Amino acid sequence: MQETLRSAFLYFKKAVPFRLKPALITTAVLVALLLLPVPEGLTPKAWALVAIFLTTIVAIILKVMPIGVMAMMAMTIVALSQVTSTSSKGAIADALASLSNPLIWLIVVAILISRGLKKTGLGNRIGLIFIALLGRKTVGIGYGLTICELVLAPFTPSNTARGGGIVHPIMKSIATAFDSDPTKGTERKMGTYLSLVNMHANTITSGMFITATAPNPLVVDYVARVTNQSFHLSWTTWALCMLLPGLACLLLMPLALAVLAPPEVKATPHAIEYARAELRSMGPLSGGEKVMIGTFGLLLVLWANLPAMIFGPAFTLDPTAVAFVGLFALIITGTIDWDDVLSEKSAWDTLIWFGALVMMAEQLNKTGVIAWFSELLRNGIASAGMGWEAAAALLVLLFVFSHYFFASTTAHISAMMLAFLTVGVALVPPDYTVPFLLMMVAGSTIMMTLTHYATGTSPIIFGSGYVTLGTWWRVGFIMCVGELLIYATLGSLWWKLLGFW
Repeated sequence: MQETLRSAFLYFKKAVPFRLKPALITTAVLVALLLLPVPEGLTPKAWALVAIFLTTIVAIILKVMPIGVMAMMAMTIVALSQVTSTSSKGAIADALASLSNPLIWLIVVAILISRGLKKTGLGNRIGLIFIALLGRKTVGIGYGLTICELVLAPFTPSNTARGGGIVHPIMKSIATAFDSDPTKGTERKMGTYLSLVNMHANTITSGMFITATAPNPLVVDYVARVTNQSFHLSWTTWALCMLLPGLACLLLMPLALAVLAPPEVKATPHAIEYARAELRSMGPLSGGEKVMIGTFGLLLVLWANLPAMIFGPAFTLDPTAVAFVGLFALIITGTIDWDDVLSEKSAWDTLIWFGALVMMAEQLNKTGVIAWFSELLRNGIASAGMGWEAAAALLVLLFVFSHYFFASTTAHISAMMLAFLTVGVALVPPDYTVPFLLMMVAGSTIMMTLTHYATGTSPIIFGSGYVTLGTWWRVGFIMCVGELLIYATLGSLWWKLLGFW
């Protein structure tokens, strides 16, 4: 009998698709939370929902299984436990409700569209063009990578695909061409510097457009919710608000990194030759690349609501509807095919895990959990006797630097942002609510600079071996503080000029 149990244990240890120790820790967290007394002000079902939500976040942080699997498990538990409804039918309807959310589909479709960048080679061409134009010095190559990120950001909602899948291979090719290789101990020639530029350009551009990273639509939803829909960040409004401070960060970042992690090789005339040689081998623009450029132009025009500005409000189009137009254009022109759509696993993975997190956030709000936690946080700040300015700054800083404890930006935003926004809106005078909200929005991507596990792009770039752990954390902290200061000063002035406060 003992041998049978041992054999069964060894079989399941080998066969099950989860990491055993993190799974046991996560299970212990769930059991411990459920055994705790229900806090005053919450119903037993609301507390059970909190336990499921927090356990899901812990499972994502510990990487028990792929995030999509954890999200599906959360939906299953919500449905079976009936914490959101009095019947199984109602609970499963609640669990699946967010899968029809247009904001989620905006990200899914935009990921599908961005597949055309890789398939046609347009992403590589864009990067090489900027290297050919700006590559006489290592700092110039840094600016080339930065501009490449900026050009691609509006169309690639997976910052991991953009920074890790498109820009990082270009960066590694250039570093290798100059014999900057971590296996040879020559990473500091230019690879360390360019890797950091690759990372920080990715995080800055992720905050400049709704469609630049997956969690941004969730941030839009939370901002609209805490203001009772009175302040809604459309694609255009977001881009406009983040334009000046974002560009300032992009302009200063390569120079700042040249001081914080200076490259040993300063002049790089051969980079231009390398880029030009690669462009020659690619040949002229292909038909697919031309279609991609035309589709991107169409998306920008429609997302910016130019038809409505010219012909009136009747021509206003929902951003998700616009995204579907772009996807349909790529499919019917043969730029991508249906197999490409079906095989883009990241898009369908995003649909599941993003939908589950949005669902739980909505249910936490409906059951009064967010209001309860917000009241606790607000009372704690009030008892400390802070003025609203200090309270607002504390909320932003607590939110941003708590990202040290998260390996997923989406998990962090899902777990904390709505409560922090709710408290801030209650404490900050109405005339200053919008700049506080915009600082929180900016912080939701600035925090990705902090660690080598802060977002999906981080482990890809860190894993290439060009940047040591100490350098990554030191530079990440300094850049995070610097970007927060730029948004707090230049950003606030810009938002006042735009009339938001």
